[in-house]
Amino acid sequence: MHAQAINKVLENIDHVMIGKRNISELSVTALLAGGHVLLEDVPGVGKTMMVKALAKSVGASFKRIQFTPDLLPSDVLGVSIYNPKEMEFEFRPGPIVGNIVLADEINRTSPKTQAALLESMEEASLTVDGVTIRIPQPFFVMATQNPIEYEGTYPLPEAQLDRFLFKLRMGYPKRVEEVDVLARAEKSVPIDALETVLTVEELRALQEAVKTVEVDASIKYYIVDCVAETRDNPYVYLGVSPRGSLALMKACQAYALLKGRTYVTPDDVKYLAPFVFDHRLILKPEAKYEGITTKEIIERILAKVSVPIDRIHAK
Repeated sequence: MHAQAINKVLENIDHVMIGKRNISELSVTALLAGGHVLLEDVPGVGKTMMVKALAKSVGASFKRIQFTPDLLPSDVLGVSIYNPKEMEFEFRPGPIVGNIVLADEINRTSPKTQAALLESMEEASLTVDGVTIRIPQPFFVMATQNPIEYEGTYPLPEAQLDRFLFKLRMGYPKRVEEVDVLARAEKSVPIDALETVLTVEELRALQEAVKTVEVDASIKYYIVDCVAETRDNPYVYLGVSPRGSLALMKACQAYALLKGRTYVTPDDVKYLAPFVFDHRLILKPEAKYEGITTKEIIERILAKVSVPIDRIHAK
């Protein structure tokens, strides 16, 4: 039942995003897990379209923040304005107060404005003038950044990166897929015809259902062992934090629900770990000198840690 509802969303997104089913699944997984996604890729591959399609599919409010060097924290969070008629200040929420928020080119704004997102992403709330305001659920931030333009950018600090559940890269479409994109957009804009297939209330119910997915003790030890290897690796300066362990477990629960299961398998962990670990590892200079990438280190770690017997599956 849950998987059928989720599949409707994925099929809906497929009408707009051609050949990106894996990215759609991972984005929906993050949404179900209550996490956020960082999309790092070159311009024009459909990052913004993905977020819009997801928001439209679930009937959620969509907000977009275009990050620029002169953007202020108040431009993101909102501001209190004095109302002379009521003789009191009124808070006018910024674009961060939405169900699905696109933080476009997040690395183009100053660290002060980037930091304004920290509380909102971690606690689903914001504080203005000493007053804390809750952000309505569901709350999902998908941030984008361009990996090839470094001039005039401010790299995200580790504390900010750690708030993202996944770091994803979309990549260019295949030849046949790109021809299909042209054909669909020849006479109309596909996203304009997209309809809502899931209500916000149903989405909240799915997020609650994620919490009921069983995680066997052996799976938890497997996650912790994989994380521990990132901290002990000779090429890694800073490994995955306990927040990363928790993020991986939640992601596995959501992915299992998406696949129609009530339990997490070791394969879920192996598949999702690279997307959870990638942006949480800081490599030592030796790794860069020897040409060793984060991807290679993660592959070595997953190959090294012994996989537990799937006892739940055997039940």
